[in-house]
Order: sequence, then structure tokens, then C-alpha cells
Amino acid sequence: MKLLGIGSRINHNEYGKGVVTNVTSKHYWVTFIENGLETIDLDSEFEVIEAAEDEVDTISFYEVERSLKSILKKWSDVSEVISIADKWKGGKLIMQPGDTNLKSTELPIDKFFHKITMVRDRLRVMEQKINSSNLEEQEKIDLQQYITRSYGSLTSFNVLFKLKSQQFVGQRSK
Repeated sequence: MKLLGIGSRINHNEYGKGVVTNVTSKHYWVTFIENGLETIDLDSEFEVIEAAEDEVDTISFYEVERSLKSILKKWSDVSEVISIADKWKGGKLIMQPGDTNLKSTELPIDKFFHKITMVRDRLRVMEQKINSSNLEEQEKIDLQQYITRSYGSLTSFNVLFKLKSQQFVGQRSK
């Protein structure tokens, strides 16, 4: 099966006439005259009115962008945007000493949350530096275990995170 290039014109039984506007590894993105943008499988049944002769790169801009973001997230110290759970926005952390003669301290919970996420970002950078260092493999494993335990110690703060996927994860039970 030869892939159609961007700009190819087709006639689809269900959607009518359209132009291929993007090609991914699994789909054609086709803008149809009467039905707008639709994605159809590469092996869908349709009539080719005019095939574009361009070389087709089967990776879309979206997939390239997603891959680049993943690489940057993994290997740079640029931190992702982490959102605090809605219920905590505008709240405050009150630290009350056991001795009632002493004054309590208040801290905006957003500021506290920011400090917690900065600790995580710094742990990630440390993890990357350890993994790319010239340390012996066993030394890397030992240091990695300390970092994993540190993440585990921070799981108490997971209630503050809006997205579960951004929460701290310690050592998983086997």
C-alpha cells in the first residue's frame, strides 16, 4: 500500500470528496467538503481522485511535539506546570505549636505547595545527574533507592495535587 501525500484528493463513500491534510502512522486526516475534518484509517475504502507525489512522513506534527515534550521533561530541569487541587486554592497552612504560649505560624498553602513541587523537581534533576554520571552501577542503584524513599516520604502531600498523575510515588509493593 502506497501512502497518500498531503494534498491528495479522495472520494469517500460516507464522507464524500475531501483533501488529505495530515498523515499519521495510522490515519489520514481528511478535510471533506461537506463533512469537515475527519480521521480515517489508512486502509479505509475510498477512491483516489488525485494522489499527491510528495514524500509522506508518517509522523504528525502533534506526535513530534508530544515526543519532544516528553524528551524535554525527562532530560531537562524545566519543570512542568503543576496545579494544586481546587479545594486548596486560597487556603492557608496553620502550624500550631504544642506550647500554647508560643505563636502559631500561617503560610499560604499555594506557597507551601510550590515549595513541595520544587523539592520534587530538584529530586528529578538529581536523579538525572546520577543516571548520567560516571558512578559505578551499584552506586547509582544505591543513590536511586534514596531518591525513591524520598519520594515515598513526600506521598503525604499527594492530597494537594489536582492531578493524580503528578503525585509523588514511592517504592511500590511487589
